[in-house]
Amino acid sequence: MFNKKDINNLENKFSIVILTHNEEGTLLDCLDSIKWCDDVVIIDSYSSDKTFEIAKKNGLRVFQNKFTDFAQQRNFANDTIDFKYEWVFHLDADEHFTKELRIECNKVIDIYQFGAFLVPAKEILWGTWLKYSAGTVYQMRFHKLTDARFEQYGHGQRECNLKKGLGKLENAYEHFFFSKGVNQWVIKHLKYASEEAENEQKVNLKKISFGKLIYGESHEKRRVLKALSYKMPFRPLFKFFYMYILKLGFLDGKVGFRFCVMKSIYEQFIILKKVESKSNQL
Repeated sequence: MFNKKDINNLENKFSIVILTHNEEGTLLDCLDSIKWCDDVVIIDSYSSDKTFEIAKKNGLRVFQNKFTDFAQQRNFANDTIDFKYEWVFHLDADEHFTKELRIECNKVIDIYQFGAFLVPAKEILWGTWLKYSAGTVYQMRFHKLTDARFEQYGHGQRECNLKKGLGKLENAYEHFFFSKGVNQWVIKHLKYASEEAENEQKVNLKKISFGKLIYGESHEKRRVLKALSYKMPFRPLFKFFYMYILKLGFLDGKVGFRFCVMKSIYEQFIILKKVESKSNQL
């Protein structure tokens, strides 16, 4: 185990890039969790609040780029920025680093068994870690600049162009996904629903590798289940039942119940966006 002195003296071996858009209420807490990092870069999507000023005031390099999607924005950072280090961790302003994750990142750089890593997230809602209902969500967030890129999928991004395989970290970053409140959550998820509805129409069950449900990694199983869910009737009700009962979301208490309801509503958003899209095509 590392004590506090060891942590403070730990050599830093990677850069951090943060995507921002109107994050004046979240950015400082994020920066406080990575104050040990000597190369933090902000990619801002032309915020209209004080995000740009806050970043500059804290001595960070700030670049602005029009937001198209997450993959494009992260690739823009990889292709444009002259980072201090060969390894980069991609963070969002409502996410916080932990000391355990920092230690593990430095460790895998030394080993260099893989050139990119899936990183788990702890989903935090109103101060509660949604251990059961949200489960463990992995995304490729940490990689050597020359060893991986991003591609857009639905409203998120996936890894591509892997040159030295894909590993998986054990320690998670913390995601405070409800930091901007109910109104912002609804607005954001309506946008996500449009992207998911468009992606749903591209899903071909004949091309799904069902074997991954048995032999695949956890993130591969999750992707197959997501593709199957697109074709499932009564999706909002099934989503709630799956998260609250089958995944033991009830163990997360009242917050877990409310989160499961929110995810069920989001599934309904996707269905409504799909119906709306078809109606507009008539």
